[in-house]
Amino acid sequence: MLDTYTMRQTDMPDEMRVLLNRYPRDSWEAHPGFHEKTRHWLGAHQMFRRVAERVRLDTEAVLEKEIALGDYVGRLSYFGGNLVSNLHGHHGWEDHSYFPELSAADQRFDAGLDLLEQDHADLDLVLEDMVQKANRVIRLSTLDEAQAQDEAGAVHGTAEAIEAFLKRHLSDEEDLAVPIILHHRLRG
Repeated sequence: MLDTYTMRQTDMPDEMRVLLNRYPRDSWEAHPGFHEKTRHWLGAHQMFRRVAERVRLDTEAVLEKEIALGDYVGRLSYFGGNLVSNLHGHHGWEDHSYFPELSAADQRFDAGLDLLEQDHADLDLVLEDMVQKANRVIRLSTLDEAQAQDEAGAVHGTAEAIEAFLKRHLSDEEDLAVPIILHHRLRG
């Protein structure tokens, strides 16, 4: 399923990691330029990782018949809907506010920001696929429980793709953005 989607497989170019070498992850919290806004942004990323995992784990549970289909579709609607809508809102804010702020502070990293914006566009397609597949399972759950159970497999593949996508994208985004914030003392 992962090969169905366009997903960047390459690492962030070395020239985009210059500040990360100067401000490695294990030093971020102690840096005087690390403020609550940055902590909140990183917290949102952690929430996305957890919710994406929850959707995948719930789907595995329904496929293994460890939870009832009715319970699953309620959880899928809640967690899947929150994941999709919050990711869209978060990425829109980053593309239109956050990334321009980072670019204005240090244009050397615009190529990395462009890669991250392309990731957002690519992820939007995966999220739309998730919405379509999840909605199909939810509709079928009241019409044909056996078919809904079968269709949950398609949701699982998409959930795996979202998790893989977020693993690469969010780490790269953090490794690029936080060092710029620390170096230029932004978002204080």
